[in-house]
Amino acid sequence: MSQRRREILFGVFLLLPCFLFVTAFAFYPIARSFYMSLHRIVLTMPALGKPYVGLDNFKGLLLDRVAHRAIINTLLFVLISTFFEILLGLVIALVINKRFPARGLIRASVLVPWAIPTVVSSQMWRFIFNDKYGLVNFLLYGSHVSSYRAWLAEPFYAFLAIVTADVWKTSSFAALIILAGLQLIPEELYAQASVDGATALKRFWLITFPIIRPAILIALLFRTMDAFRVFDLVFVMTQGGPADSTNVLQFYGYKKIFAEGLMGYGSSISVLVFVISFVVSLWYLKMLGKGVFQGVMG
Repeated sequence: MSQRRREILFGVFLLLPCFLFVTAFAFYPIARSFYMSLHRIVLTMPALGKPYVGLDNFKGLLLDRVAHRAIINTLLFVLISTFFEILLGLVIALVINKRFPARGLIRASVLVPWAIPTVVSSQMWRFIFNDKYGLVNFLLYGSHVSSYRAWLAEPFYAFLAIVTADVWKTSSFAALIILAGLQLIPEELYAQASVDGATALKRFWLITFPIIRPAILIALLFRTMDAFRVFDLVFVMTQGGPADSTNVLQFYGYKKIFAEGLMGYGSSISVLVFVISFVVSLWYLKMLGKGVFQGVMG
């Protein structure tokens, strides 16, 4: 056996466990969800079997007003939370990229919100927004109990609460990725720009931003896909209420499967989430990717 063939077989041997793992825990669940979305599966009525219904479950989504509200809530959540996470992540990355005392400690502390499990942070924010003993009401109204606002019982403020909790937790993740991009910028570029009379704003726009655009794109992709899968925040903080104001697609699918036993219909919601996030990711790459790499190489 030639040396080249042995190297190829060795590479296949190394990649095979990873491929099997991805197949078992990623490809198979996706394929299984597609399969179940094409069948009528009711957990509480096993005698019905699993009749093939084609696209009937997806047609049902078109007529489901609760699903329409969940789609709107999901898109709004993704748009608002991702925007502020990238914006705050950029600000945090720019700050911790500077040289100052205890910079290592500050960088480590920035990652604490990201390291906290989402269920724990969700419970913490549920306590913070509690209308009886929450920190927000105490800071705004002090001891005036009669003036306290029931944040999680009002549609607008409940939605604002889950967005706030998500931005607080995941901005540090975006900051970490953008910080990695900032590390690639040589200090000599800034020094030369300063000699040429460039202001701080011009240095950021002409030097910093073009170089970190790939990092911003990566953070944007990861955060968008993760925001489409939001579940635990809603489950812990609001249970989709009040009046379905925080009912997102993933939580709605969970309710259909585990509360109502509609396995096929719930799977169609999961497939819808997958398709939407996949299409949005492709749109990001098409609209931003080419410009990003041209900006870097140009």
